[in-house]
Amino acid sequence: MSYFDAASAAPLHPMARQALLASLDEGWADPARLYREGRRARMLLDASREAAAEAVGCRPDELVFTPSGTRAVHSGVAGASAGRRRAGRHLIVSAVEHSSVLHSAEVFEAEGGTVTQVPVLRSGAVTVESYAGALRPDTALACLQSANHEVGTEQPVAEVAEACREAGVPLFVDAAQSLGWGPVEGNWSLLAASAHKWGGPSGVGLLVVRKGVRFAPRGPSDERESGRAAGFENIPAIVAAVASLRAVRAEAATEAERLRELTGRIRAGVARSVPDVEVVGDAERRLPGIVTFSCLYVDGETLLHELDREGFSVSSGSSCTSSTLTPSHVLRAMGVLSEGNVRVSLPPGTAEEDVERFLAVLPGAVAGVREKLGAPTPTVVTGADELVVDSLGKLCPIPVIELAKVIGHVPVGGTVRVLSDDEAARLDIPAWCQMRGQEYVGEEPADRGSAHLVRRLL
Repeated sequence: MSYFDAASAAPLHPMARQALLASLDEGWADPARLYREGRRARMLLDASREAAAEAVGCRPDELVFTPSGTRAVHSGVAGASAGRRRAGRHLIVSAVEHSSVLHSAEVFEAEGGTVTQVPVLRSGAVTVESYAGALRPDTALACLQSANHEVGTEQPVAEVAEACREAGVPLFVDAAQSLGWGPVEGNWSLLAASAHKWGGPSGVGLLVVRKGVRFAPRGPSDERESGRAAGFENIPAIVAAVASLRAVRAEAATEAERLRELTGRIRAGVARSVPDVEVVGDAERRLPGIVTFSCLYVDGETLLHELDREGFSVSSGSSCTSSTLTPSHVLRAMGVLSEGNVRVSLPPGTAEEDVERFLAVLPGAVAGVREKLGAPTPTVVTGADELVVDSLGKLCPIPVIELAKVIGHVPVGGTVRVLSDDEAARLDIPAWCQMRGQEYVGEEPADRGSAHLVRRLL
């Protein structure tokens, strides 16, 4: 089995396993106690904090360990925004942030604050100008991920941090996906990350709050972790997390070069061997191991099952694999195709032959899914100036498939009106038009769902 979903959780690094087992015998006691066992535990915790701070590029007393990366995000956003309450009640996030950041923004808004979502380019990156334009005199906090978890696009953190510094606004960075590859550049103010993303054990996050940043922890707190992460520290897991971070950092330069070559091979191979595919995300400014693509006329969940049967573990941002049955907010913000979306995220050590086998298997898997769904074949028949396609009650990619089957039945300049109540159609029909060189006229209300109007240009 080839595990290609490291962006969700990287396999436990051998150094993490070794450190975890070794510290179970030494790190079980309360590090706040003064007796021998407590002192041993405290030494392990302090050494881990110093090593983690060195990897991040901060002072040890600026870094605390949390029960998860999500908790680090929630605590960081809530604490920083509360600490700057007098400055204002305005929060900035990018439209492609991790759900933990967006959930924090929802809570902030529910408590009376206002939130601005900065849009992204089709590559998934914000522009410095658009982010700087969102800053206001009452902005309490700005948030920007270092790199995107779904498509791998790196964000211009250093430049945005400088714009925030000039405006006197702290910048919170979610560095979960990138920290294993290197420190986050720029004059950022707060940072969060999660150990299971770089090969550490799950249940360990870290939160950095730079000196001088106003911070007011929310909720009950105690004397542990500077009052920013209540509860007894899981010292063996923390030791293992930091040991794995140091280990992957030592290998990062060499492994990044190797994985970039492999993901570049996937990007080129998919575009060459699979018809009607869109490779998404920035082609250059991206994390080494992530490549994401979407296939027209393909149900994402079915494709994932096909690849699983062939021995490949991959993930998807397609609407059909989401518990909410809506397209990935990242793909929606980028305006790219969500049908048949596949994210390949290679863990360090991925073998070249596994990538070659994936490229050999993928075209057949996609063709098989398309055949089951009745993917369209080109037609040149012309007839009425407008056709109506009733796709109510049908989930994407079916509305798009039915659109593609009839677009050739109207003359050039004619229109097809697609009736759909699937949220994904709002993303996939315009994306189909862009890929096929047709004109998406717009969306109109209908008795049920919406009517999507498409004009034939070719």
